[in-house]
Amino acid sequence: MSLKIAAESWPKTPSETAEDNKSVVVKEYDEERHKVAIEKMESLCEVGQRGKTSLITDLMGDPICRIRHFPIHIMLVAEYGEEGEVVGVIRGCVKTVARLSSVYVKVAYLLGLRVCPTRRRLGIGTKLVEHLEEWCKQKGAKYAYIATDCTNEASINLFTKKCGYSKFRTLTMLVQPVHAHYKPVSSSIAVVRLPPWLARSMYNKLLANSEFHPQDIGLILSNKLNLGTFMSIPKRYLSKWDPKTGIIPPNFAMLSVWNTKEVFKLQVKGISPLAQALCAGTRLLDSCVPCLKLPSFPDVFKPFGVYFLYGLHMEGKNGRFLMRSLCEFVHNMARDDAGCEAVVAELGQWDPVREAVPHWNKFSWAEDMWCIKKLEKYGPFDWITSRSSSTPVIFVDPRDF
Repeated sequence: MSLKIAAESWPKTPSETAEDNKSVVVKEYDEERHKVAIEKMESLCEVGQRGKTSLITDLMGDPICRIRHFPIHIMLVAEYGEEGEVVGVIRGCVKTVARLSSVYVKVAYLLGLRVCPTRRRLGIGTKLVEHLEEWCKQKGAKYAYIATDCTNEASINLFTKKCGYSKFRTLTMLVQPVHAHYKPVSSSIAVVRLPPWLARSMYNKLLANSEFHPQDIGLILSNKLNLGTFMSIPKRYLSKWDPKTGIIPPNFAMLSVWNTKEVFKLQVKGISPLAQALCAGTRLLDSCVPCLKLPSFPDVFKPFGVYFLYGLHMEGKNGRFLMRSLCEFVHNMARDDAGCEAVVAELGQWDPVREAVPHWNKFSWAEDMWCIKKLEKYGPFDWITSRSSSTPVIFVDPRDF
C-alpha cells in the first residue's frame, strides 16, 4: 500500500512554521495513550485519491497491525502542543532484500504516513520521516524506500524535494474484481498446493536474482496471512514430477496468496449514486441469470478485503496460459471468501508475467512509484546511481502492501 499525503490548502509564514515545529514532539507509539487518537485522526485522512474517485484504507483494530508481521518494526507518533494532541503518524520496518544478482542489503520500508488535516504545513511529515530514518540507520539499514501513486504530487515532492529521495522503480497494480460466478479452469491443468519448504526452495532458486527478494521468504510463507503457494502444471506432467527431487517441470506457473482482509479493508468513494445503481444492476442481473456469467461489478462501495498475489513466476511455452488459469483459480478462492471483492497483483512494468495476469484496466493503475534514499553516505556501491537491474522482475513483499 502506498504512502499518501493530501495537498495542503493554506500557506504558512516561515516564522509561523518554525514556531509550530518546535511544538511538535515525536514519540514511539504507546497503545494505551495513542491508539484511539490515531484511529480518529486517520479517519479524517483521505487516502489514495485518484481523480474524482478515492480509494481509502480503513485500518482494522490495532493501528500497528500493518507492520507487526515484520520482525523489526516501529511506529512513531507526532504530538503537538502542551496537551500532546496526536497530529501525525508513520510506520516503518527493516528487512534484508536482494539488491542485484543475489547480493543482499538491509533496507528500511516507510509506510502509513499520515498528518492531521488541520495541522499541515508545520513540517510534521518531514520530522516524522527524519526520526524514522534515524531509527532505521541504528538498526543497520543502508537504504530506505517508499511507495506512492505517481499522481500524488504532495507525497512525491515531500520525499524527493525535502527528504532527499530519488525516483527509483515504477510498478503496475493489476486488479481483478471478484464476480458472483466461478471462473472456468481448464481440465487439462492440475493446480498443486506446495508445502512451505518447497515453495521457499523454489523461490530462492527462481527469484533470488529479482530486486527486493526478501531474505526471510520462509517467514512470509509460514505466516498465518499466507493462504498458500500454488503451482499450475499440465496434468500430463503431474505423474512424472516428484517435488522431492528438486527438479522443476518444464511448463508451470506459480504464485502465493496473501489475505489482507485480516489487516485492513478498502472502500471506493466519490462515485455518483447513478453509477452505484448501475453497478448494483450488474450484480442483480448476474444473480438472476448466472448461466451467462456476466462480469458483474462487485460492491466496492462498502469496506471490502482483497487477496494479494506475490511471487508470480512462469516458465515454458504454456506459461501464460498456466498463469492465467492459476489466477482464475485464486479468483474462485476469493469468491468463496465473503467480503473479498478483488484479487490484486503488483508487478514491475517489464515483468513478462504482467501480460498473463487477468485484470480490469479501469480498476488498475499503471504507475506506482517507488522512491529510494541511501542512508549511509559512503559505500562501495550505490544501488540508486547504478540505474541497472539484472532482471525485470521486482519481488513485492506482501507485508508492504
